[in-house]
Amino acid sequence: MKNKVFIATSMDGYIADKDGGIEWLHSVPNPDNIDMGYGDFMSQIDALVMGRTTFETVCGFDMDWPYQKPVFVLSNSLKSIPPEYKDKAELVKGTLKEILEEIHRKKCHNLYIDGGKTIQGFLKEDLIDEMTISIIPYVLGGGIPLFGELSDRLDFECVDSKIYLDKIVQNRFVRKKNGNNV
Repeated sequence: MKNKVFIATSMDGYIADKDGGIEWLHSVPNPDNIDMGYGDFMSQIDALVMGRTTFETVCGFDMDWPYQKPVFVLSNSLKSIPPEYKDKAELVKGTLKEILEEIHRKKCHNLYIDGGKTIQGFLKEDLIDEMTISIIPYVLGGGIPLFGELSDRLDFECVDSKIYLDKIVQNRFVRKKNGNNV
């Protein structure tokens, strides 16, 4: 069972700009539509766990639903999943440990954790095993940060680095616990 992150940030660690915009993520030309390892990553995933804001952002994309795997949406404010997404996503509530138990009961064990607040919440509970972070060569100077405050330091080890499109640096980090990688 692993909880993994696959996300892009600006050089200064933001996942969205000051207005919540993410258009800058696609500013590096990619004429051959290289997926930068996303397909391989998704082949290792049983389901996605995302927060309400990320879910609403995905729903607002001008495209078909992008996931073929189950999607669990964390929200305390959302009362239900909109009807057009009922067969695509499921609302889950409770503590992260309760939510994970519920998801694991559904035979989903390797999870893609997505969304700033959701990732931060999982990090606060020390529930992230791996993070793949692609750094887009922009300094936004503010916005929605990937990381927030933690009560304790979390140790990760960089196990892989790649450069895509001669501009995007992608690092894969594995959580180290008790001197071991998890």
